[in-house]
Amino acid sequence: MNLLKKSFYRSLTITAFFLAVYFLFWPSYGQFRPEEILEREDLEDFLLTAKIVGFKDLGKGITQPLKINLRRGKTERKAVWKNCSGVINGYFEGWQYEIAAYRLDKLLGLNMIPPTVERRFQGQRGSLQLWVEHKYDLLEIVDHSIPLPKEGLEAVNLERMQYLARAFDSLIANEDRSLQNTLLTEDWRTILIDHSRSFRSDAHFTRNLIYGLRPLRTESGPLPFKRLPRTFVDKLRSLSFDSIKVTVGSYLTTREIRSILARRDLMIKEIEEMIVLYGEGEVLY
Repeated sequence: MNLLKKSFYRSLTITAFFLAVYFLFWPSYGQFRPEEILEREDLEDFLLTAKIVGFKDLGKGITQPLKINLRRGKTERKAVWKNCSGVINGYFEGWQYEIAAYRLDKLLGLNMIPPTVERRFQGQRGSLQLWVEHKYDLLEIVDHSIPLPKEGLEAVNLERMQYLARAFDSLIANEDRSLQNTLLTEDWRTILIDHSRSFRSDAHFTRNLIYGLRPLRTESGPLPFKRLPRTFVDKLRSLSFDSIKVTVGSYLTTREIRSILARRDLMIKEIEEMIVLYGEGEVLY
């Protein structure tokens, strides 16, 4: 009996250890699985070089994106192509911001945005983003009253990714985080799409944040990003003009890059303020 008890407790301890590691690190490294992150360069190359074998209107979105069918050898994948540019329905849109957002996502280690490249289609420049299979978007969750996980790792992860998405949207001044632009996989991982209405550079978006303790979106009151990975905050602090420029290339202007840094400063100030209000353990993990 003693041997059985020892074996049981040893097994319980090992299980608890791996659950603790999983709980601690999985949310911190974004939502694409490690194996998906490792194949990201291959996916970018596929998007750039695979043959376009079909396309159709996506059927939603004011930027009129196209769903593209790609084939290389025996491999077939789908992607979303858009070339929106200029003012559409009163908002400035830019396909280049899709690529800049993806590259910045990689720089910060979020791993929440699907691989995105520039590719010409029918003689026009545009962004091409890998189509990610998902189960819901947040609009479907709301419209159909689909219950979200209330406990366990999935619930914790969903909450943390909500805060991380708010932080990223605040950094890039994304005006368009609609319910349709947040996707959820079958195992409740969060994927972010549609960033063509981002990287604002006028004073309104460099003196204020989209989300936070005093957000531009004031209809719901404070919308803090109070649970963030330390690794993300460290990378946020280390951002510089040169590091962003090398990452995004010509897809952002000098003014747009400087605007990112202005918002970064606001974010760091707010994170430090939240640490004073709630305690470091309640803000960073």
